[in-house]
Amino acid sequence: MSRMHVERHLVERVGWLRAAVLGANDGIVSTASLIVGVAAAAGGRDAIIVAGVAGLVAGAMSMAAGEYVSVSSQADSERADLARERAELKSDPEFELEELTQIYVGRGVEPALARQVAVQMTAKDALAAHARDELGISPATQARPIQAAVASAASFATGAAAPLIVAWLAPLTQLGWVVSSASLIFLGVLGVLSAGAGGAKIVRAVVRIVFWGAFAMAVTALIGALFGATVS
Repeated sequence: MSRMHVERHLVERVGWLRAAVLGANDGIVSTASLIVGVAAAAGGRDAIIVAGVAGLVAGAMSMAAGEYVSVSSQADSERADLARERAELKSDPEFELEELTQIYVGRGVEPALARQVAVQMTAKDALAAHARDELGISPATQARPIQAAVASAASFATGAAAPLIVAWLAPLTQLGWVVSSASLIFLGVLGVLSAGAGGAKIVRAVVRIVFWGAFAMAVTALIGALFGATVS
């Protein structure tokens, strides 16, 4: 008795994984940069914490709204393409069958077999076949605005909370350096986790995410230091 072999591919995670990694990365980098900038400007702990909390809330809402709008636009395009394809299948099914056949031929299937496959796929679910093979739309990669928005907001808040907690606990005189160092560690861990979840090379992911995080914090610290010197 044969058993069905079930495989789960990494592409199925692409929607939420992209939103979650982007959100967490932005949460860590933007909040840590904000904290480091305020600290470099000789801000007190209260000002630093208030700035960090404000950045967390505003950033999470902004990420959720931006992701929802962006992915909703993608979903609208997908729905429009599917509606057009549905109408074409109804008005000219033979042309659509030939189109599907040629898609399979272009992928290396022998013409007669390609025609047979196209006929069978059309008989089962013509719209699904064209959505997948002509338009590149599948359940695994289909746009999900609410899922993307929730993932972005939650991951941003989680990422932003990490440097905020460090800022609350760190000695005020060393706060900037402690937050920067801890945030780079957080970014490195995020790089490892995202690479593992997405099947990417860990070293490349970690170097990329840590480098740009360090660059952002360095620029913000410089601006904060210059601003603080000007005010004083």
